[in-house]
Amino acid sequence: MDDHKDDELGILARRRIEAAIIAPVYDEMRKAVGENKARDILRRAIRRAAIDAGTEMASRAAGGADLESFKAILPLWTKDDALTIEVIDDKPGVLDFNVRRCRYAETYRAMGLGEIGEILSCNRDGAFCEGYDPRIKLTRTQTIMGGASHCDFRYRADPPQKT
Repeated sequence: MDDHKDDELGILARRRIEAAIIAPVYDEMRKAVGENKARDILRRAIRRAAIDAGTEMASRAAGGADLESFKAILPLWTKDDALTIEVIDDKPGVLDFNVRRCRYAETYRAMGLGEIGEILSCNRDGAFCEGYDPRIKLTRTQTIMGGASHCDFRYRADPPQKT
């Protein structure tokens, strides 16, 4: 592992910087094309970026991308106390956890971007999996960003294809 990895900017800090750049662009899009169209454009752009990020991260997964290597990179999202996670189940092909505190949600709300926080953050989670390994499926029925007490992440992985 590279020694400089600990010096890398955490994802929470990156999201804060991205949001500061996106906010005025989003505001101009709303004025130009309306709220619904602006939200749709932003949702599609963030989703595409998340898929691309998943693909890029998968290319660096030692031994290949799968749910087990995905579990190993989870600390990237929790760095800097960004998420407080309660693991419910962790076994081959399964990862279930609840997020009890989400500083991503707190950050977007503090920036006045709570109304698009779901697009900027939650929208990425399943899309990232698509790029990382399409066999990984995320089910989530609620989020802190949406007003729930916790986010319920439930990951399942289809078994590898027989060749």
